[in-house]
Amino acid sequence: MPTLDADLIAGLRADFAAADFTVDTVRGLWSEAAGGALSRSHRIPAERELRAARNAGELTQAGTLAWLFVLGLPAPVDELDAALPSLSTDGAAALGLIEFAESGSGESDLVRPLVDLRPYSFVDAIGPAEWWVASDLGELALGRALDADHVLGIGGASTTLSGLIVAREVERALDLGTGCGIQAMHVARRATHVVATDISPRALEFAAFNAALNGIRNIEFRLGSLFEPVEGELFEHIVSNPPFVITPRVDEVPEYEYRDGGFVGDELVQRVIEGIRHHLAPGGIAQLLGNWEYRDGTDGLDRVRAWSRGLDHWVVERELQDAPRYAETWIRDGGTRSGDPEYDRWYAAWLDDFTARGVDYVGFGYLTLRAPIGSPTLARTEQVESSGTNPAGLGEHVARAVAAHDALVRLTDAGLADLALTLAGDVTEERHSWPGDENPIVITLHQGAGFGRSLQVDPALAGLVGACDGELTVGQISDAIATLFEVGRPELRADLLPRVRELVFTGFLNLP
Repeated sequence: MPTLDADLIAGLRADFAAADFTVDTVRGLWSEAAGGALSRSHRIPAERELRAARNAGELTQAGTLAWLFVLGLPAPVDELDAALPSLSTDGAAALGLIEFAESGSGESDLVRPLVDLRPYSFVDAIGPAEWWVASDLGELALGRALDADHVLGIGGASTTLSGLIVAREVERALDLGTGCGIQAMHVARRATHVVATDISPRALEFAAFNAALNGIRNIEFRLGSLFEPVEGELFEHIVSNPPFVITPRVDEVPEYEYRDGGFVGDELVQRVIEGIRHHLAPGGIAQLLGNWEYRDGTDGLDRVRAWSRGLDHWVVERELQDAPRYAETWIRDGGTRSGDPEYDRWYAAWLDDFTARGVDYVGFGYLTLRAPIGSPTLARTEQVESSGTNPAGLGEHVARAVAAHDALVRLTDAGLADLALTLAGDVTEERHSWPGDENPIVITLHQGAGFGRSLQVDPALAGLVGACDGELTVGQISDAIATLFEVGRPELRADLLPRVRELVFTGFLNLP
């Protein structure tokens, strides 16, 4: 676990910058094929290519750092000294980043990594940026299952949440369950003061180290469970990637601090939502990830809707897993594989727990909550299949959708009909017809950004969408289509306007 020594951390930062230890540099150290294998948790191809560079005398400083901290392999002391001229190998040991290892001759000419430490790049509303992020060594470097107090680095869930974060200039923000600190660091780019909490002292140490390494000084770290460390405090923005994984509460199944909240079923997510209600300032926004159970035929989204009552809420379910698949996913996540002695016992424990509580499926998704000023107006739960869109732009999409909702709430149908809308630039149209027939039988609108939605529409709505160029109003376009199709104007408006509202919220159409 790294330590906080300002002078040593400054030396490390200077050495990383001098070595150009960046995402692009590391990616260029090995071939695309080797990088693909590494993303699938196979490091041998990348290891072979770096070893060849070393044997040819071509291993760079960044290559040494990647060998040690990204691949998790022992490195020669002299190589690390060359890669860290300001900090030195002794300084790296003093920071808790490496330990000396004896070679076969009994001399300490090798060092082993004690942490995973790698560059991380992103683009947000402010612009592109790059950090270095430390966490515990993963399964690949350890060669075994993870420890219960493992501090996770940046994974799929953390990049998803960081991409969802709405850019808000706020005085006070909260990162609940900060882990390695990545969400707190993201929010700190637009908040005057950030409070980051976690139940794990180890996680807070990593988070504080990462903030210091990247020169981020407006984060306060507090130890405690859920909202206990911030009792009585209000925040304008709350983010959380909570330990939402549903784990059977039996002694033989390990509870990993980074993913297990210690509650039965999905109670952790319920408690987080209920706590958010008491800690959001009026108009404040909370964003989090979560799991929810489908019990005895009851829709999981109905349960989330009940938890969110009294808040504006938009819940997007991106994935639904049956009970066996969910168990398999999270047993493997901890480093246990089929064939290991524990695998079958833990698998049975998961299924016993789900069966006892009537759980058939588990949903995963994103929640955007808001403390309303007045009565709630946004109550939306939906299933949106993943389209492979880049999550990096979702925060802007969510912000636009919520703003569009607020505008639409104030608009009567007559007011909406008087507006000239524009078609979003990422929308394409796909038509299918029988051979030789000019009339389409299927018209589908595709969204290239946002949630990557696809929507089947009828010819009337397709015609309206295609004519939204900011010149004609919705009412004028609708009336023209009614004349073309020889249908009543009031009837067609009544049919189209609710669907136009949906297209505005989901980002196919833009308000003026």
